Amino acid sequence: MPVLHEALTHAIIGAFYRVYNTLGYGFLESVYASAMHVELRRLELSFACERAFPVLYRSHTIAVAKLDLVVADAVVVELKAVQQIAGAHEAQLLNYLRASGMQVGLILNFGPKCTMRRMVWTGQRGSIDEGERLSAAAD
Repeated sequence: MPVLHEALTHAIIGAFYRVYNTLGYGFLESVYASAMHVELRRLELSFACERAFPVLYRSHTIAVAKLDLVVADAVVVELKAVQQIAGAHEAQLLNYLRASGMQVGLILNFGPKCTMRRMVWTGQRGSIDEGERLSAAAD
């Protein structure tokens, strides 16, 4: 069974590891975001920073969600610089996927140990794509 946006997520994850291997742990999220922008440009991937999507409630826009990165109009990327990825981060990404209408998202954590989660929104209830759930030290 093919993995949705496999080549694209592979490229994004590779950029994440290059940034982590170069900068290490301890910077603010904004520093890692800037480095990711450099890497994505180097890979010639189109991306948008802090793309806004309306949050609807009963057909009313009640808020605007700002996504850290949207790569190639296909993958939502949430950047973190925390001790570990928490359930709240996963819930946040699933809500962003729902708000944007996109299906695939990545949480990239530049914590003491670099970790990531690949998540898929199925259009019903969000689910973590367990086959792609990764937690690995930088190479």
